[in-house]
Amino acid sequence: MDYLARAADLQPELVATRRDFHQHPEIGFQEHRTAGILAQRLADMGFEVQTGVAKTGVVAFLEGAHAGPTVMLRCDMDALPIQELSDVPYRSQVDGMMHACGHDGHMAIALATAQILSEQRDQMHGNIRLVCQPGEEGHGGMLRMLDAGLLDMQPAADIALGLHLWSPLAVGTVGIAAGATMSGSSVFRIKVKGKGGHAAMPHTTIDPVACTGQLITALHTIVGRRMNAMDGAVILSVTGLQTSTNTHNIIPETVEITGTFRTFNAYTSELLEQHVRDVSRSVCESVGCTADVHVRHLTIPTVNDKDVVQRVTQVFGHMLNAEQINDRPHTMASDDFSYVLDEIPGVYFFVGIANEARGINYSHHHPRFDMDEAALTMGAGLLSAAAAAYVLPDTV
Repeated sequence: MDYLARAADLQPELVATRRDFHQHPEIGFQEHRTAGILAQRLADMGFEVQTGVAKTGVVAFLEGAHAGPTVMLRCDMDALPIQELSDVPYRSQVDGMMHACGHDGHMAIALATAQILSEQRDQMHGNIRLVCQPGEEGHGGMLRMLDAGLLDMQPAADIALGLHLWSPLAVGTVGIAAGATMSGSSVFRIKVKGKGGHAAMPHTTIDPVACTGQLITALHTIVGRRMNAMDGAVILSVTGLQTSTNTHNIIPETVEITGTFRTFNAYTSELLEQHVRDVSRSVCESVGCTADVHVRHLTIPTVNDKDVVQRVTQVFGHMLNAEQINDRPHTMASDDFSYVLDEIPGVYFFVGIANEARGINYSHHHPRFDMDEAALTMGAGLLSAAAAAYVLPDTV
């Protein structure tokens, strides 16, 4: 089968589906309308559908006519708490929410892929399990699905495949590489406590604001001065600050800062956590403040299996020109599909969506984020072909 051609046949439906989801965004674990549409569409295709997995998750199973491996496909469903600024006909109809990361496109691609594969069920040597995941945007959705028994479902998944529509890549290109392609993500919250008082008498206080200024500078020097450059790529950013009061003539009692750090291996992440704790304690103690540090690890690095990458890249090579395939798509962004790939060999690849000529060049999580919808055809065609390589090898 020509999977790109079949996906092109479905392009009007792909666009309509993506735009409907875009107009009706739902944030993590509130994806009730979204999940209902996915469940009904998949049931209509002949999938056995289970709803309510990890609250709003959907898991759909298609059993092939012949024995073979089970391939898990995954799409994420949740939107972001962002007010959309784009003036497009399909802009979000929900104040304060929008699909600013491409999950609307992921779901449209997943449904088209399910359609293409279900049409070949009688020739299928193996099975398809499609996972529609809630709460990917920092809500721990995949971990909750795993806790709900996703990997215990039978027959057990042998291969896991997923994709991300990707603004750093031009439409018409794809990124795929073995090893760690997305970083692990951790967040920290540090409460600096001093002694508040009148701003006109700072000598009677222990100023947590001044201390926090020193602490932010110290935290931002950890990567360059405490971490070994050979330990892999590392980013640490302080992203928020809030005081216990917000008045010009009061030195507050406490200041709280939040931030994130990202790495490509678990050891570096643990080491960085310890540095954050040590630096916070030493800076605060030096001026008489205390530091209460909380660190939460949201995801682990997304690591693609080299054998699966080799096989899928070979499939893509028969469908695309060599210049369309980018073999270095590494990013410090993160995704909790990493927890699946930690248990099951698989690949997470990137499909380009940017189109400079059309002004489609805003990054993920931007209020003007959009995509060249031609990427939907490529995504559905490539994902279908990648799955078919394992359950319909004679058709690829």
